[in-house]
Amino acid sequence: MAEGGGRSFARRDQLLKIQSEVQKLWEDSKVFDADAGSAAPPPSGEKFFGNFPYPYMNGSLHLGHAFSLSKLEFASAYHRLRGRNVLLPFAFHCTGMPIKASADKLSREISLFGNPPVFTSLDEVAIADDDAPPAEEASAEPEKFKSKRSKAAAKSGGDKYQWEIMRSFGLSDSEIADFRDPYHWLSYFPPLAKEDLKAFGLGCDWRRSFITTDMNPFYDSFVRWQMTKLKKLGKVVKDMRYTIYSPFDGQPCADHDRASGEGIQPQEYVLIKMEVVPPLPSKFSVLEGRRVFLAAATLRPETMYGQTNSWVLPDGKYGAYEINDTDVFIITRRAALNLAYQKLSRVPEKPTCLLELMGHDLIGLPLRSPLSFNEIIYSLPMLTILTDKGTGIVTSVPSDSPDDFMALQDLKSKPALRAKFGVNDEWVLPFDVVPIINIPEFGDKSAEKVCGDLKIKSQNDKEKLAEAKRLTYLKGFTDGTMLVGEFSGKKVQDVKPLIKNALLESGQAVKYSEPEKKVMSRSGDECVVALTDQWYITYGEPEWKEKTEECLANMKLYSDETRHGFEHTLGWLNQWACSRSFGLGTRIPWDEQFLVESLSDSTLYMAYYTVAHLLQNGNMYASDTCLVKPEQMTYGVWDYIFGGGPLPESDIPSSHLSKMKQEFEYWYPFDLRVSGKDLIQNHLTFCIYNHTAILPRHQWPRGFRCNGHIMLNSEKMSKSTGNFRTLRQAIEEFSSDATRFSLADAGDGMDDAISSLILQMPRY
Repeated sequence: MAEGGGRSFARRDQLLKIQSEVQKLWEDSKVFDADAGSAAPPPSGEKFFGNFPYPYMNGSLHLGHAFSLSKLEFASAYHRLRGRNVLLPFAFHCTGMPIKASADKLSREISLFGNPPVFTSLDEVAIADDDAPPAEEASAEPEKFKSKRSKAAAKSGGDKYQWEIMRSFGLSDSEIADFRDPYHWLSYFPPLAKEDLKAFGLGCDWRRSFITTDMNPFYDSFVRWQMTKLKKLGKVVKDMRYTIYSPFDGQPCADHDRASGEGIQPQEYVLIKMEVVPPLPSKFSVLEGRRVFLAAATLRPETMYGQTNSWVLPDGKYGAYEINDTDVFIITRRAALNLAYQKLSRVPEKPTCLLELMGHDLIGLPLRSPLSFNEIIYSLPMLTILTDKGTGIVTSVPSDSPDDFMALQDLKSKPALRAKFGVNDEWVLPFDVVPIINIPEFGDKSAEKVCGDLKIKSQNDKEKLAEAKRLTYLKGFTDGTMLVGEFSGKKVQDVKPLIKNALLESGQAVKYSEPEKKVMSRSGDECVVALTDQWYITYGEPEWKEKTEECLANMKLYSDETRHGFEHTLGWLNQWACSRSFGLGTRIPWDEQFLVESLSDSTLYMAYYTVAHLLQNGNMYASDTCLVKPEQMTYGVWDYIFGGGPLPESDIPSSHLSKMKQEFEYWYPFDLRVSGKDLIQNHLTFCIYNHTAILPRHQWPRGFRCNGHIMLNSEKMSKSTGNFRTLRQAIEEFSSDATRFSLADAGDGMDDAISSLILQMPRY
């Protein structure tokens, strides 16, 4: 056989033929079906239960999935050769927003451009469709590549719009329209993924396969039981909390709902209210009768005693935004949007700008600022302010901030710089550094001392200023002693929260949060931080955290880097928003207006594998041929199987109940879970937490093995960015054996890996 310019593929085709024959023999012989032995729990070394995070079904499996999965596949084959009873199951995740976001994109494109849509050019479409998310947020990928064009799409990251992406899957226009229904994705992609994994040669017990969401009523019942169990244990509470939030979706945006920004958390600031002293300039006449504040975000409220001025970006864009009926904050629009979702806007979730301003309009405004020893300070120009952090307004404390010290010195020593920005001498020259904190190593003017030591010449010396800031901020917090105010003589680290609370309680400041870095939802909008009243899982609660740390200490993790990753995550992880208003999934049993989000219905399901085949009769969708009816799976039944509860009153035969309980007690705990390293900071840590809450110690997880990402075009493979190569494509081009060898050779640690064989794009 010859293809593409006369090249022969006869040897590969022979491999594919042998592969198909052998895999059919395996399937017919059911060699990978595994049942529990008679003893539960089994003798040590008798069984091996390994599993893998179920992949999201917004497209076909790619080689990034296969890279991690291959570690489990090889380990399972090894233990099978050693004579162990080996269970390797596999399921498919459909919960959350990615599928719905992709379906909604198709609906938008049809409404704008017809069915099928007519795109004159992608550039014109980009201009016409301001609401359509960019290609980077597209969440789907092909099962088969049927043209050279689709191979190019895999290399370049795909097309601009969802319809084009779906075409690259080999789907016809008439087929694509069906994907406007999110549930159609659930019917289409999981069976294809299963066939790809069979072609890969995965040694899987497919009887135990399932999909998530209420499309599978048994899994839906299991998640309801799990969430109810957590609530009864006091692990789920309703509270007002700051959370990353998608304005477009109208709900919190967790890691799996994001196109970018996974792992980013809210960053809390104190917003200092610096009141503009009347009379207001004529340009501000629309604000007459209101209290007008420059609102500056700070992480160091204890330093406010030493303010000499405030800073604004001369060419920055600002606005005067209504906070309530009396108060107006001058800040950036980005900050105003965050505040509007934190109940700090006269119109909730809609910032109202009364006056658009530039930074140069603010220079010279007289201000009265909380705690400052200077009764009046002025707003001055600073050239290094970033308007994508904070509010665009910055407090100036030159005693302890190297950036402030150098910017103030520049203005004092350079008349031409003052003249350039229209700065009057009396706004700058009378204001000297105010000592407020003593640091043993640097004295009471730490910024001046460190800037001198590092020979910093101006505010533009960014690298040296970053080092100076690191030194002064760290030493100031750990070793500093207050010299002024009611807490004079006390350690900075002790009084910082006290000063913060005093400012908040007096109304001189408010809390403000924003994402640590930019976060984009899969729907294509930039996320904010919102103050939401919703359901949270109380990760980080001291007693629960202690049990989780105990479990982690006894787990086999295969590398110090992995262990350090878990320890770091346990250090910061706190309450996790577990409810969503939109998407696919399971309803929260006690509050059915909400759904369980995708990182909260995926933490204990390894236990469900042990009984799935006894419920679903081998059907991943749990069809009418099931052995048990979903409504028979009461909380009492689940408690009996997984929770050590008594034999319940049930019309399920007691022998069947006993069989399910035996399967669970034989296979549990699982011996190994293999995953990419990016799940340490969420899913894998959640998994430990949930096991320690619901199951006894002898059924806690035994091992996690984490690996790096496999790279394509020097980036992590990702369906959401379009940078991927499908598993099916690799198998068809190179055979399953060649693909498996290449994955085995690609890397074995936490570093990202490149596999040269399967990642070379074909030249024909």
